[in-house]
Amino acid sequence: MLMNDLLDIYKRIEYLRNQGVKMKEIADYTNMAASVLSSLYSSVLPTYLSGVNKGENEEDALDYALSQVNNISKKRLLGNLQELKTQLFRLEPNTGVEEKANPFLNMLTEEMQNSVQEVYNYSGIYISYSLSSSSHSLKVEPYLISASENNSYVRVMHMNTYNTTHCGIGMFSNHQNAYIMFNEREMPQMALFTIYLQLPMYDFPHMLKGLYLCLDYNRNPIARRILFIKHSDSTNIDDFLLLKGRLVSPEELTDEIRPYYDYTCQPGDYIKTCNVPSPLLNAKDLDREKRMLEI
Repeated sequence: MLMNDLLDIYKRIEYLRNQGVKMKEIADYTNMAASVLSSLYSSVLPTYLSGVNKGENEEDALDYALSQVNNISKKRLLGNLQELKTQLFRLEPNTGVEEKANPFLNMLTEEMQNSVQEVYNYSGIYISYSLSSSSHSLKVEPYLISASENNSYVRVMHMNTYNTTHCGIGMFSNHQNAYIMFNEREMPQMALFTIYLQLPMYDFPHMLKGLYLCLDYNRNPIARRILFIKHSDSTNIDDFLLLKGRLVSPEELTDEIRPYYDYTCQPGDYIKTCNVPSPLLNAKDLDREKRMLEI
């Protein structure tokens, strides 16, 4: 399929660039002018893929994408498509001695880059619903999910109930699960706030659900249910900043958000732990911890 070939080409160029291969090297290897390859990678392919992911006809999306540049012929592009793809996959980066020793870090880097191609299904502004740490209230907070400006990773922004923004990363790469991570503290202090989302098996879902793990006010880990409800398809940061986080008490619930409260704020919808001061740390301390958490 045309879309699959163009997507493979885009991902391969992205991979090569992130492995340190310069655009001129890629252009020389594939016998293309550097300006043509640059236009294809930075303008035509992102515009085409975005249009198709929004439901446009593939031919119309490609015609529109090509109309945004003046140095790429549709006939020549389609005629050389398979040869270009073959050459790109023959070209391998020269990693040499600088390759990372930890394969897990390499995998994370690759997943972050691949996620950019999948995030169009989920891009936009969401309103999240979860249980508050400070009271038995519904916590309502905006999130913005989009590709970064240079299309190198998935950027996620979060506005908490104190109207403080956090900027983190997301990985949306296997059509089943997504992972979002932030640091809740000022650097260099690290306090990860991690969300795991289940991805439904259809395009452009209006609701995502999952679990999130963070630290409570005593820096003890706590896990809860969380819901993401689509607010807008906009990825404009100014639209996101117009929204505010808030707490909604049980008495203030409306018919619209009561189901969200019932799903996220009932007994059993969160797990928490705490540190028990003890020089022994034995089985009795485990029992003490469970009884303390019941108070």
